[in-house]
Amino acid sequence: MARILVPEELGDAGLDLLRAAGHEVDDRPGMGRDELLSAIEGAAGLIVRSATLVDAEMLDAARDLLVVGRAGVGLDNVDVDEATRRGIMVCNAPLSNVVSAAEHAVTLLLSLLRRVPQAHQALVDGRWERSRWTGTELMGSTVGIVGLGRVGRLVAERVASFGVHVIGFDPFVSEASGREIGVAMVSLDELCARADVVSIHLPRTPDTVGLFDADRLASMKPTARLVNTARGGIVDELALADALEAGRLAGAALDVFDVEPTVESPLFGRSDVVVTPHLGASTAEAQERAALTIAEQVELALAGEFVPFAVNIGPAGSSEAMRPYLPLGERLGAFLSALAGGPPDDVEVRVSGDLADYDRRILVLSVLRGMLGPVVGGPVTFVNADGLAAERGMLVRDSGHHDAGEFRNLIEVRGGGRNVAGTLTRSGRQQRVVVIDDHAVEVPLARHLLVVRNEDRPGMIGVVGHVLGDGGVNISFMGLGRNARGRNALMALATDQPVPVGVLEQLEATEGIEAVIPVQLG
Repeated sequence: MARILVPEELGDAGLDLLRAAGHEVDDRPGMGRDELLSAIEGAAGLIVRSATLVDAEMLDAARDLLVVGRAGVGLDNVDVDEATRRGIMVCNAPLSNVVSAAEHAVTLLLSLLRRVPQAHQALVDGRWERSRWTGTELMGSTVGIVGLGRVGRLVAERVASFGVHVIGFDPFVSEASGREIGVAMVSLDELCARADVVSIHLPRTPDTVGLFDADRLASMKPTARLVNTARGGIVDELALADALEAGRLAGAALDVFDVEPTVESPLFGRSDVVVTPHLGASTAEAQERAALTIAEQVELALAGEFVPFAVNIGPAGSSEAMRPYLPLGERLGAFLSALAGGPPDDVEVRVSGDLADYDRRILVLSVLRGMLGPVVGGPVTFVNADGLAAERGMLVRDSGHHDAGEFRNLIEVRGGGRNVAGTLTRSGRQQRVVVIDDHAVEVPLARHLLVVRNEDRPGMIGVVGHVLGDGGVNISFMGLGRNARGRNALMALATDQPVPVGVLEQLEATEGIEAVIPVQLG
């Protein structure tokens, strides 16, 4: 099995899961950069949290790396684009800490309004300052949520119970979607002008770095408070300190900073500021969920399976509707490649039925994995399949159609003048091929298959059965089909073992048999 390097603390539940799967877990938290660059050589998997920088230099040293797992949500420390160019999958644990992060945002908001940390410190220092630390109620105020992803939505739901009016800004969330959770969607300018509390829940991107600069802060009420538990750099910390000092803002609470770790900031020590050292995900429950989730994702990636939380294979990666059909697509790709004598230069994937309305990219990648796997020297993954196809000059297209005939869903792969189509049984437990080279023929997609094209005349089934029987090959299933013109027929046979070369040659030499193609599926 594979070696997985873990240079940061990861919960035992995750480590144990990987070991139970047979992997070698190289658990070395706290190693320095130079040591890590050396240790990464030969590792197939890398699991990090937020402290390890996975950049081009790291990926250069990781020549055998297949997957990077981030035990958490943010990917600021991982160069996803560079990993994608190298065919390395990147996955995270996006649901692991959303509750913890949302609860921490609300905790900071309330602590800021009620001045809890300051009152606590005064009391433990021996000062009873009851009148000095008078707070502000949340009820009746307007709370602005900037970013209505998973965490932002949870914060909106939680603060609503305090009897506040919630407004939100997110360019990717519609007014209707906001209304579902009781949030009135507005522009960012309007939100800043109206909100008594602004809580930020955005990813750090080139578009969001410095979003809350001096001008943006100046557009807020002088009585407003700002909470940032998202990512450092979204708020200009020097501009925030200036706004607080000048009385243009009433207070701020931050869990994240532009540079981390840090113990120096003009914001530290102010009585109108509450700070914590990036504790949003720091609950026992979140850490355990993150460890288990990322271990599961890395295990799936190393096994070549569907990875629900892969971030660099497109939006269809999370489609549960498409997921059961991915192994079918891979086998159909391998089947067509066998029929065509190798991956064809032109490939079309036709998806018919309920799946036609979904993003089909992940299914196309599955087909390419099946086609290219037998002919490529290294692994073919959901990340590098597109690039490998492009290197071979393959033209790859896909299309969706609602009419799947008698089937709920039908996947057809065409290329090189050949075609195969397959589906899942109604129970979803068995893969079946139902069309081979325009012949309607139904047979399970077994590991060992034999396609025989023959003249459409009596006795051919017996001839083929006799040759295979004499060769010691047991037939477990046989499907028969004619083409529309009726001049030739096709047999698709599932066998218990591969058909020996000598038996294949005997079949090919038999009168009336036009072609014999063995198909081996993983």
